[in-house]
Amino acid sequence: MAWKQNDAESLQSADELKRQKRIKLTIYIGIFIVFQIIVITAISLTVMKVKTPKLRLGNINVQELNSAPTTPSFDTKFTTQIRVKNTNFGPYKFDEGTVTFLYQGATVGQVSIPKSKAGMLSTKIIDVEVSLSSSALSNSNIGNELSSGVLTLNSAARLTGKVELMFIMKKKKASTMNCTIAFALSSKTLKSLQCK
Repeated sequence: MAWKQNDAESLQSADELKRQKRIKLTIYIGIFIVFQIIVITAISLTVMKVKTPKLRLGNINVQELNSAPTTPSFDTKFTTQIRVKNTNFGPYKFDEGTVTFLYQGATVGQVSIPKSKAGMLSTKIIDVEVSLSSSALSNSNIGNELSSGVLTLNSAARLTGKVELMFIMKKKKASTMNCTIAFALSSKTLKSLQCK
């Protein structure tokens, strides 16, 4: 009788051990699944979130700046950088584009942006030479502005392209630029550059 009772107790304790192991395994699997959900959520909210790359003008070095308030007219040559800042975890491949320079809404010159790529978490810098002239304008306000000693221009551009994430996901993004450039005519230098 004692032998049968010991045998029953050992079977019961073996079943209890198996049950506890199954509970632990279920807990571990549950913890692993919750951890995976947290990791996937964190990745999708940070790495997989596609931000619009920023398009801006960089340093402007004036080479020539001629103005005649009496005529009235101006022409200028300068070098600048077109900067495409990509803050995504994948490259931004963009198509060819154009930067248009404007004086009070009228075009005074353009520069082409070649088709290229801004790498992951980096800035693509494109050096360009710009020549602008007011010869195509018929605006009486030019004389007043040139007499003030400051020439204010705007530049606008739009780039379209795709951000590629993990070599599988491609998201279309369009970058825009709107900059205001002010030149000091007396010193023939850049006074200010503000981009949005």
